[in-house]
Amino acid sequence: MAEKRSPAALGSATIATIAREVGVSSATVSKVLNGRSDVAAVTRARVEASLQRHRYRRRSRRAPGEGQIDLVFHEFGSDWALEIIRGVEAVAALTGVNVMLSQLSAARRPPQSWVDAAVARRPLGVLLVMCNLTEPQRQQLQRQSIPVVVIDTDSASVASVPTVGSNNWNGGLIATRHLLDLGHRRIAVISGPRDVLCARARTAGFRCAHEELGVPIDATLVRHGNFHLDAGYTHGIELLSRPDRPSAIFAGSDLQALGVLRAARQLGLDVPGDVSVVGYDNLPLSAWVGPALTTVHQPLRDMAGTATQMLLDLARGNALPTSRIDLVAELVIRESTAPPPHS
Repeated sequence: MAEKRSPAALGSATIATIAREVGVSSATVSKVLNGRSDVAAVTRARVEASLQRHRYRRRSRRAPGEGQIDLVFHEFGSDWALEIIRGVEAVAALTGVNVMLSQLSAARRPPQSWVDAAVARRPLGVLLVMCNLTEPQRQQLQRQSIPVVVIDTDSASVASVPTVGSNNWNGGLIATRHLLDLGHRRIAVISGPRDVLCARARTAGFRCAHEELGVPIDATLVRHGNFHLDAGYTHGIELLSRPDRPSAIFAGSDLQALGVLRAARQLGLDVPGDVSVVGYDNLPLSAWVGPALTTVHQPLRDMAGTATQMLLDLARGNALPTSRIDLVAELVIRESTAPPPHS
């Protein structure tokens, strides 16, 4: 019969305990903990299994303020990412913490090589932006006392992973209500990727706003993009070239909205005279394009700053009062929306 461990024993194992159980040296266990590559795969697997059984967690000797934060994007290069970076750096600078940027070339999960490198350099913590870890990867960082916080998660939240986002469902709702209140009844949506949580939530808000007024949705007007200019332009050309074109488009992101504006200009359509356009994010450039863009303000800097403060609290060993924070999204009405032409 397997020996039962008392709850008090869990998490109390030492490197020496793990080494004796697996039948390896303490140096080998240390190599696994530090992400070293010079350990045989079979041995590594046995050591990691023992670490997980004992819920081993390395005691951190670092003082708060030392080290750096790893800020990881699935991709960056847009004003959206810059707003996140500014929010993180503003809070990190208050405690003298450096920020190291990584990007995953559009992947939604870091490769194991990245996680091993993070373990080796032992940052104060990891901030993930629209990406997440596998459970074994999360546990690998946890054993090193490297906390993880996610900004704008791409998937359903894991209770044990602190997450900061905004109320995307409500954002989609208020954007679509605005267009319906103006009199639009044929509204297209260009959402983000189907497998990304915030995109699904915004589309759900779009649908709910229609349901509230009993306005049917033409399924052919529901499109999925990638949150970038090219998707807004491509879908915008297709939607606005139709003989039964929509009188309004909820673009799902400011960058996609800019793509729609270009498509409208190319087709000789006036915004908002012929078609109204609503974006999402309220990036700084949205107020400067012509016409100035009606959009949903997503508090990106506040989201990033809140997540950074949560991460620093965890690095200090403090418990968080909640593991999920959703900040408020608000509609900003500018010049790109008006009643439909026929009204």
